[in-house]
Amino acid sequence: MPYLYQDSKARLPALPRTARAIHSSGKTYKELKEECLHRGVLFEDPDFPACNSSLFFSEKPPIPFIWKRPADIVKDPKFILGGATRTDICQGDLGDCWLLAAIACLTLNEKTLARVVPLDQNFGPDYAGIFHFQFWQHNEWLDVVIDDRLPTFKGRLVFLHSAEHNEFWSALLEKAYAKLNGSYEALKGGSTIEAMEDFTGGVGEMYEVKKAPENFYEILEKALKRCSMVGCSIDISSAAESEAKTPFGLIKGHAYSVTGIDKVSYRGRQVQLIRIRNPWGQIEWNGPWSDNSPEWRSVSPSEQRRLSQAALDDGEFWMKFEDFKVHFDKVEICNLTPDALEDSTAHKWEVTIHQGSWIRGSTAGGCRNFLETFWTNPQIKLHLTEKDDGQDDCTFIAALMQKDRRKLKKLGAEMLTIGYSIYESPGRVEHLGKDFFRYHPSKARSKTYINLREVSNRFKLPPGDYVLIPTTFEPHQEADFCLRIFSEKKAITEDLDENVTIDLPEPSSPSPQETDEEKQFRALFEQISGKDMEVSAEELEYVLNAVLKKTKNIKFKNLSLISCRNIISLMDTSGNGKLEFSEFKVFWEKMKKWINIFLQFDFDKSGSMSSYELRSALKAAGYQLSNYLLQLIVLRYSDEQFQIEFDDFLNCLIRLENASRVFQALSMKNKEFINLNIGE
Repeated sequence: MPYLYQDSKARLPALPRTARAIHSSGKTYKELKEECLHRGVLFEDPDFPACNSSLFFSEKPPIPFIWKRPADIVKDPKFILGGATRTDICQGDLGDCWLLAAIACLTLNEKTLARVVPLDQNFGPDYAGIFHFQFWQHNEWLDVVIDDRLPTFKGRLVFLHSAEHNEFWSALLEKAYAKLNGSYEALKGGSTIEAMEDFTGGVGEMYEVKKAPENFYEILEKALKRCSMVGCSIDISSAAESEAKTPFGLIKGHAYSVTGIDKVSYRGRQVQLIRIRNPWGQIEWNGPWSDNSPEWRSVSPSEQRRLSQAALDDGEFWMKFEDFKVHFDKVEICNLTPDALEDSTAHKWEVTIHQGSWIRGSTAGGCRNFLETFWTNPQIKLHLTEKDDGQDDCTFIAALMQKDRRKLKKLGAEMLTIGYSIYESPGRVEHLGKDFFRYHPSKARSKTYINLREVSNRFKLPPGDYVLIPTTFEPHQEADFCLRIFSEKKAITEDLDENVTIDLPEPSSPSPQETDEEKQFRALFEQISGKDMEVSAEELEYVLNAVLKKTKNIKFKNLSLISCRNIISLMDTSGNGKLEFSEFKVFWEKMKKWINIFLQFDFDKSGSMSSYELRSALKAAGYQLSNYLLQLIVLRYSDEQFQIEFDDFLNCLIRLENASRVFQALSMKNKEFINLNIGE
């Protein structure tokens, strides 16, 4: 009987309930603060020091920054003054308008704001120069601690600041977010939805305004009513257009926040309006329905008061929804709950999360354009069990996020172009091979491959089994990713790459009659070893290389001495460090099988095979490995071009069989684990 081992199914992580402290000291905000109060000192954060490395990584500061605490800037600093509002967010000299637009949206929801910005912080008697903020990152909330030293120039804050000069919550929030991402410079350029998700743990959706559905106004209205965060922007066609001002007072390539949507009675008919805010302040829309436009004269005073038209903040303005669709190109919505845009009453969606990696040489296969490697990407099986209420299909959102790319900017990393494809499953629970994708089209896919942190789309598919393939666009690109599946009804997901199956055939019994091949080996053995018919590793090296050189269809380099020592380690039953002829005959049967497998995947007959084919080659030899094990093996046995020579393939198989035999010998019946003492 073959030996079969299969591990238990991977268990999904629980959804986060509390924020995890991440300070290098291992202490919480409360512990660090109490320590400072006890010592009578103000907190100085060694993880994010007040120096140039916390500001920029690619250039020197353009001006001489001086780090100051709020009490050194103003006489009476306050954390929050009169509540956190949109006016507390004024952009400084950092290109992070995308972040500011998200913060402006954050102030519209008190509960969401209080999660990110704990409101029990102040400059009162228990002030210790320490503050903390909470952000969502890849399925967990993190508690980020900072000191309150802020970069200034000529006594004024350089970056984000409040319109009230003695209010500091927004500047400190920006600093905490800069720390989370490695530096202030790391915040240059981004998508508003990225920060929105970090503030909420919600799921984002992006709309191209010109292609938006007919009920787009209702979608935005419902999103704002349910406290979703909404941002918008105008595309640029070249770098020269970045932050260029249009004749209507709008800024291209700039992130705005949507703060309201309403209808107004105008000359006997209802007009749809939308309220937009520019984090810069001052610069705003000057077309119809702008602050001082003639349209407002035809609106009753009560309607104007209801819309707070006369009390709009600087940078905030109303515009006609039809004009909005003409002048803006993108809208980003972050739903605080996955069902934020559904018509039915509130209900809980099912959420599953998968963490994974694209690793060069093993699981970085690229998109379907690259069939030879596409199939090697991670694969997640999705079982849609129930139809939506009153519907024939199952609704789910698939959100693929690349991790930590902003933090890795200082190492030259950029956002990769990512997306995913969804295929109908053939039914078997195993990693799908190349031929499946050669002959089967996708059932659904992300709308586009794009270089954003997250790609998210909503789908409706019939109940059944599907396989989702998350990928980068180009192969050989490395990154970690987080895939979230939100389904209206219970859905079961399974990582097809986490099972380990070992299926080793029993060694064949020797035939009583020697074959011609065995007679030739016996003669060679007698010539080298003498009458004891045992060979050392050095002698085995000579025997095997002599035989392989005579085989015409094999283009290999010589087997190494290390390989021969490993062969003896695998086959030597007497423990004398030599290989008997009977042991050699058993090994040679294995060797012939392994040679045939290698030749099957050495497509160009070069004497090496692509590391991307290793999964299939090992499966043919009886090993189905998890992505993690496969990545380790590729790292150990492939070269810089992700090629594996036969000698390395042989060593890999020997090591795997040795480990499998040890496990088999030590495992208990029907158990999926072993107990080892220190000797073992």
